[in-house]
Amino acid sequence: MPEPLQGIIGKKEIWRSLGTDSPTVAKRRALRVAAQIEHEFEVARSKVGLNVDPIMLEAFTEPAPVASAPVVEPEVRNGITLGDLYDAYMDDPTRDWSPTTRMAYQTTKRLVVAILGADTPVRSISRSQCREMIEVLRWQPRNASKLFPKLTPIEIAERAKAEGRTDLINAANINTYLNKLGGVLNWAVKEELLDRNPAQGLRVPDPTARRDKRLPFSTLQLQAIFSAPLYTGCRDDGHGYATPGPERPRNARFWIPLLSMFGGLRLNEACQLDVADIRRVEDVDCFVITERSDDDQTDKRLKTSSSERVVPIHKTLIDLGFMDFVRQRKRAGETKLFAEVGMGATGYRSTTFSAWFRRFVVRAGADSPKTCFHSFRHGFRDALREARIDRDIALMLGGWAAGSGSASVSDAYGSGYRIMTLKEAIDRVAYPNLDLDHLYDGS
Repeated sequence: MPEPLQGIIGKKEIWRSLGTDSPTVAKRRALRVAAQIEHEFEVARSKVGLNVDPIMLEAFTEPAPVASAPVVEPEVRNGITLGDLYDAYMDDPTRDWSPTTRMAYQTTKRLVVAILGADTPVRSISRSQCREMIEVLRWQPRNASKLFPKLTPIEIAERAKAEGRTDLINAANINTYLNKLGGVLNWAVKEELLDRNPAQGLRVPDPTARRDKRLPFSTLQLQAIFSAPLYTGCRDDGHGYATPGPERPRNARFWIPLLSMFGGLRLNEACQLDVADIRRVEDVDCFVITERSDDDQTDKRLKTSSSERVVPIHKTLIDLGFMDFVRQRKRAGETKLFAEVGMGATGYRSTTFSAWFRRFVVRAGADSPKTCFHSFRHGFRDALREARIDRDIALMLGGWAAGSGSASVSDAYGSGYRIMTLKEAIDRVAYPNLDLDHLYDGS
């Protein structure tokens, strides 16, 4: 309150509610509220004979209605456009997105905006339009932007239909796009930019059961992988990894598949390990899976909160000389355990290693449509089952969330399992009929 007016109005402050918890709506309403308060100040000045601005006194005078004038809806009633909504959502400073998540939203934005139109008012988007968008998505070939760089998604879908193409994206991809779009529209509803989400609940049926999307490597595949020149003798650890030769390199390419196979580590968890993450806990050598680093680096990321864990190092890895490898890296002054694995464009070290591994399994004759690096984790989970490991211990070792359906109040009690208990469990993980004796020969 201006000091000369405090005695006139009898207040030092004026508080007004903006009637919303939406920052976007609040910013718009604040302008009008501020103008109303200035109007009140001007009225107070006029009552005591102070100089006033006559325009400010008339600022909120309602014009006389004109009976013959037609009622015209304001052009802004449809509000924000789809393109602007996406920009506002992705620029929201309250979100701490990983590079991969941001890239997924950008990919969805590119498709959705190309189909529905960047200038389309969000409030005008109907459920039938969302269903039409799904039909366009259903006819998108894999790598459509590379196959048809000059065509729009709608044109690509029409061409794919006419050609009867079968190399189309799967239901899981489409549902991922719908999920990401739903996140944007739900946010718009919360921000009072939209009354309802027209895509709410829309999905396409997925004929492939979740457990069949990825399979563990078969024994034959594992034997092919670990009998490749990289593990039996290759020309070098560079481009000659698939060519037989005298070298037996023991670097990232050698160790990372084994860490996933015998430790259950996700690919990125293994790739981003610091040397300091290999620690002795309660007299047991362990992997400490964490986002924290001793030197305050922020380049490590975990999939979920349950991913943070301590995993005792399997006896097979120790027998193969893994701890010697760790000590070697420590003596070399390395911070990263696998420093040769560079950061990918998505902000994950796993990106570059994954691309190499896909080529590796093909050269090794171990590729199949439903297996990939993550198949090591599937195999690890099966090995825990075969060893009759308690389910709670298995979930803890693999960093799997228990799931809301199986969690109970008792889960929050106690301090967890002793490291020795986890060590005894993980050492029971085995892969019968898989011959790895030649790996010891090269140690």
